[in-house]
Amino acid sequence: MDPSVADQAGSGDHGEKGLAAVEREVAPTHKVPISVAPTQAGPGPMAALPKLDMVLPVKPAQDDDSSESNPTTPVPDEDSVVFSKLTYLGCASVNAPRSEVEALRMISILRSQCQGPLDVTLSVPNVSEGTVRLLDPQTNTEIANYPIYKILFCVRGHDGTLEWDCFAFTESHYNADIFRIHVFRCEIHEAVSRILYSFATAFRRSANKTALSAIPPPLTPDSDVFTFTVSLEIKEDDGKGSFSAVLKDKDKQSFKLRPGIDKKIVIYVQQTSNKELAIERCFGLLLSPGKDVRNSDMHLLDLESMGKSSDGKSYVITGRWNPNTPQFQAVNEETPKDKLVYMTTAVDLIITELEEPVRFLLETKVRVCSPNERMFWPFSKRSYTETFYLKLKQMERKERKSNTDTLYEVVSLESDTERERKKTTASPSIRLTQSGSQSSMIPSPPDDDEEEDNDEPLLSGSGDVSKECAEKILETWGDLLSKWHLNLSVRPKPLPALVRSGVPEALRGEVWQLLAGCHTNDHQVEEYRTLITKESPQDSAITRDINRTFPAHDYFKDTGGDGQDSLYKICKAYSVYDEEIGYCQGQSFLAAVLLLHMPEEQAFSVLVKIMFDYGLRELFKQNFEDLHCKFFQLEKLMQEYIPDLYNHFLNISLEAHMYASQWFLTLFTAKFPLYMVFHIIDFLLCEGISVIFNVALALLKTSRDDLLLTDFEGALKFFRVPVPKRYRSEENAKKLMELACSMKISQKKLKKYEKEYHALREQQAQQEAPIERYERENRRLQEANMRLEQENDDLAHELVTSKIALRQDLDNAEEKSDALNKELLMTKQKLVDSEDEKRRLEEESAQLKEMCRREMDKAESEIKKNGSIIVEYKQICSQLSERLEKQQTANKGELEKIWLKVEGCEKCGELFSKEGSLRVVSVAKEGSEEELDEEKESLKYQLREMELELAQTKLQLVEAECKIQDLEHHLGLAINEVQAAKKTWFNRTMSSIKTVTGAQGKETS
Repeated sequence: MDPSVADQAGSGDHGEKGLAAVEREVAPTHKVPISVAPTQAGPGPMAALPKLDMVLPVKPAQDDDSSESNPTTPVPDEDSVVFSKLTYLGCASVNAPRSEVEALRMISILRSQCQGPLDVTLSVPNVSEGTVRLLDPQTNTEIANYPIYKILFCVRGHDGTLEWDCFAFTESHYNADIFRIHVFRCEIHEAVSRILYSFATAFRRSANKTALSAIPPPLTPDSDVFTFTVSLEIKEDDGKGSFSAVLKDKDKQSFKLRPGIDKKIVIYVQQTSNKELAIERCFGLLLSPGKDVRNSDMHLLDLESMGKSSDGKSYVITGRWNPNTPQFQAVNEETPKDKLVYMTTAVDLIITELEEPVRFLLETKVRVCSPNERMFWPFSKRSYTETFYLKLKQMERKERKSNTDTLYEVVSLESDTERERKKTTASPSIRLTQSGSQSSMIPSPPDDDEEEDNDEPLLSGSGDVSKECAEKILETWGDLLSKWHLNLSVRPKPLPALVRSGVPEALRGEVWQLLAGCHTNDHQVEEYRTLITKESPQDSAITRDINRTFPAHDYFKDTGGDGQDSLYKICKAYSVYDEEIGYCQGQSFLAAVLLLHMPEEQAFSVLVKIMFDYGLRELFKQNFEDLHCKFFQLEKLMQEYIPDLYNHFLNISLEAHMYASQWFLTLFTAKFPLYMVFHIIDFLLCEGISVIFNVALALLKTSRDDLLLTDFEGALKFFRVPVPKRYRSEENAKKLMELACSMKISQKKLKKYEKEYHALREQQAQQEAPIERYERENRRLQEANMRLEQENDDLAHELVTSKIALRQDLDNAEEKSDALNKELLMTKQKLVDSEDEKRRLEEESAQLKEMCRREMDKAESEIKKNGSIIVEYKQICSQLSERLEKQQTANKGELEKIWLKVEGCEKCGELFSKEGSLRVVSVAKEGSEEELDEEKESLKYQLREMELELAQTKLQLVEAECKIQDLEHHLGLAINEVQAAKKTWFNRTMSSIKTVTGAQGKETS
């Protein structure tokens, strides 16, 4: 995340002056703890101090960060700023690593109690990927190092105090539960500002991109794992010609689908670590109902599109899904509200550098809703994201199947879910044993619902709020809203009772706007769009607070994301809109709560209503005079409702402003879980700002027994840590709000306490001596002067930063100019090469023209030859046809003559039937047998001759038909040759060369 520079003046309860601090949000990593001897605190107010480590915590060699070294390692070459003449005063554990008050207190303690300071040299890197190093000034060897991403906060001492020459930074030492502060003293006072400025620069700047021509570094043992984030989004046909993303239940992490509607599956694949691998294409998007399904059960979807996203960061695959097919019946039938079904999605990718394809498998929960169920607009993510760890092994060249650019083979592919599953299934008694060291239990993360088990405060924006609601409650609210919309100027009578029970999460956006009276805010919407275009004088303070607002919520945790961008615009617009108050710390939390339920414009309108109509801005006016009045009223109410706790607070000198400031200024939105925060806003918008007393008294009542056992320090810590965490349970939060709603605090009583407060203030002013009044006024002016000086420092810092940025831009421009010059030279060389190529192509074109001309002449002669053959063939065919017809006619005539002769002969007539077949007739022997035999022989001979002649005629007919077919075949071949000669590759090449030559000729002319 981008850090922020927290330059705050000394207003508020602790009287801080001239404090310059540098802060950043970091996800702490696991470290090996160091055991050091604690220093005993002295008597007096220092008795309740945390453990102090007065020796330098040198990192051990087995630390999991490979970049760290042992104390005798020489300093590696790194782009950094080195500061000498520094003294290391020691380190100590802290509970609140980002608290300026606690950091200043530890600086004071370590400075006063340090007995053996150590001279060191400090090396601060210029990039966020670097490491802060402590060096021995004599030998320049490294003593200890702290990566920038582990440093959370930097602070310096106030001018005019003993700590004016000291500074410190906090770092996550082991894990999220342990933090340390390291304190230094600088002999040169002016160098302290420069050191903090170097830290701020390191937090903001990223390492320069490696030059394109640089040789990639060799793979290290830790560089064989490539991390990918794969996101799944399901879209449904909205009936308007497009597809809209389906809702995702944030509590149950499940998609809400409607049956029988065409859907699209969209997969986003983004590599987040290591050398970038090139995704060539996707060759399969598969889907199946169920969990832990086999490959054979997966069903291939139709791919619609694939390719890089518009920003080039992700590879996007889109496929169409028809759920009405039988294989998807399990995820196309309505499921009960208390039941979920699983769905498995797989995407197969071809990666250029890998031998084999890679399959990413996503298992998600879905609930198929009724087609008539009302879908509310939630402000939660509509995609499911899984992180995959792809472990690769670099291949030797001899192992490769081909000489392509493939470099790796897949060793393993593991998802985040699989890793967590392995952790949870592993035995909790497993110990890590090492020679000469004790075994340590693997800690398991604490459950959200268990009681407080560490001293780390609850992050703002924690807790999930379910959108599920009983149908009867929704119907009641639906009827009420229908009546309310008929007359928006009058609130329905059942409204207060319903609001006290809590507004359904799905309806909060609409109900809040109606409660605040923002139903006719078109003019304010237009005004908002104008305000965000203007410059805000408090832009730096707004930017600083954005990263601290709801870091535990998905919508606001990403730097530069949609949530932070919208939150920045709302805070900026209000600071311009309300010039008297401007932006105040705490406004961002309230704006974030509103943004979770409505768009920017409506959220801004409701924020303005709360600040002006509900009177929240009055708390920030006149040096917080109205806020102190609220504290007085709260103490009077405590005296009435909780007298024993009131007396206990008097005994330990605990005043209301010490624990209730954040409650009142942020309306409880800063530290409490979201379920409780949303209910408080319901109550406030319905009843008014006085409900903060109900909630505050309810908190004090429920914590009464625990607070009565605490001292001053313990009470403050109890308000800071256990109280917010106690209401992570929805049941506890409901009981608290029931108690708050049941308390009756009359406005008459509050007015009475307000009059008492103003009378007391007037009495104090009359009793105050003029000198004391002047001294108080002088202190106020001094504080104002310090604030102005701090603003001046901020402006100077911004000026220096802008100069550095301009210098960087100039360097980048020069580098770009050099690159363009090189590109120009390369282009000129390419032009010369192109001209040579053009000349070569012209020569080849001339040769091809000559070849083409010869081929054309040859083709024309072939065409002529084939034409003459065709003419001759046609003549032969016609002659053969004529001869065949004549022969057939002659044969027919002869047959008719023979038949007439046969019919005319008595003997022959008896031998042959009318059909011409031979029949046997018993003839009486009238002559001699010899005459009969001769006559038979002659007739047989004539018959054979006739049959032979008929066969020859048929044979000639068949031969003629074969010749005709052969000639037709030759004719087809000749026609094909003529057509092929017209479409030869010489013609195509010739036409393309003519086109290129013509275009180049035009460019040359």
